[in-house]
Amino acid sequence: QVQLVESGGGPVQAGGSLRLSCAVFGNTYSSYCMGWFRQAAGKEREGVATIDSDVSTTYADSLKGRFTISQDKEKKILYLQMNSLTPEAIGMYYCAAEYLSYCIGGVARKSEEYKYWGQGTQVTVSA
Repeated sequence: QVQLVESGGGPVQAGGSLRLSCAVFGNTYSSYCMGWFRQAAGKEREGVATIDSDVSTTYADSLKGRFTISQDKEKKILYLQMNSLTPEAIGMYYCAAEYLSYCIGGVARKSEEYKYWGQGTQVTVSA
């Protein structure tokens, strides 16, 4: 069994930064795909960024250059560094994981194709 626990969300002013973390607990494997998703109120969950065990990354086009996904393999923690935040970033952020050789589809990979999910961490950006 795998458990994902997100943290690091909270309120921030526009232009500010936040770093989200996702700790992985339980049985893990050497090949995996992990992603961050965002869900705004009343909207569907959308992919933000992905990273796989070979450290290949993909990003939503609108976030390139401002968001960075990374991982600490030894500590089993996934990160999402978010800079220059705007109110459009408001939402619940989830990390997800699936054991694959790579992230098939990259950031376009659908949420239902991930088996493991965290409970989410809320990000609020004030103008």
